[in-house]
Amino acid sequence: MTTRTRTRGGLLASLLAVTLAGCSTTAQPVDPAPVDSVQRPMPANTEIDPELDTADAGDDSCNPTASLRPDSSIPPSSTMAEIRERGKLIVGVDQNTFLFGFSDPETNELSGFDIDIAREIARDLLGSPDAIQFKPLSSAERIEALKNGDVDIVVRTFSITCERLQEINFSTVYYVAGQRVLVNADSKVRELEDLAGERVCAARDSTSLQNIANSEAKPIPVAVNDWSDCLVLLQQGQVAAVSTDDTILAGMRAQDRKGTKIVGERFTREYYGIGIPKGNEDMVRYVNSVLERIRGGAWQQSYDRWLREDLGAASPPKPEYR
Repeated sequence: MTTRTRTRGGLLASLLAVTLAGCSTTAQPVDPAPVDSVQRPMPANTEIDPELDTADAGDDSCNPTASLRPDSSIPPSSTMAEIRERGKLIVGVDQNTFLFGFSDPETNELSGFDIDIAREIARDLLGSPDAIQFKPLSSAERIEALKNGDVDIVVRTFSITCERLQEINFSTVYYVAGQRVLVNADSKVRELEDLAGERVCAARDSTSLQNIANSEAKPIPVAVNDWSDCLVLLQQGQVAAVSTDDTILAGMRAQDRKGTKIVGERFTREYYGIGIPKGNEDMVRYVNSVLERIRGGAWQQSYDRWLREDLGAASPPKPEYR
């Protein structure tokens, strides 16, 4: 049995126990209603059909995938020198997305593809992959954490968009994903267009939620804090589907292979980059130098460990510089 298999087995057992506990009811009403009519509680801060801007925010003059050329030097007054003086890299990450950033119940540590990427940056900058402080963030908290200086970088399935580039910087693309749909195994839904008038879940302030709202099929967006909340809502029958990047959906399906399935083709291309504060262009160049290095081997090793089984073979995307 591989380490990956043992880790997944322990995680699945823990997650299934939590899910089953969350789905049980501990008290009966005086006049019990039919089971189908009982409304289970939704995760905290769930919003059904939140107000979203559905206007086209496209910017033809922007190339979101082009970043600054790499530079591994560390001048005395640079952002990197300040981090070295501190002795640790502070990284905004996810702790609820299986395969990318999740709390491993066997080690009580954060693991996943994004976590590996963050550790490689710490390795180059500070000499150790463990010279790092992880700060768990929701999708909605990523940009503000960078703008407020709460973190040095964000490595959290972070899609590069022209709109976001107005507020923060991004590294080169380190992964290319695409939005698809996750449904229950017995669902007849084949694509997002089949979900007209149905509830479809995504994380708050994600590009996925915006894409659901912009769909011509007019599904009903449901916004939650974390992707794990979407899986709970789907399992409880409170949404008809979850729609987001296939990378995130793969992690959900891995937790419930018999009960869920991923359907439809990719209908977007999501370019993942590492978020970096505006003004820290030196850090952008440094991070790009790390990404350039790991394209030679560490990227592939991490991908094969976490993602290959569910997403198939892949290689690191070629960088584009400006």
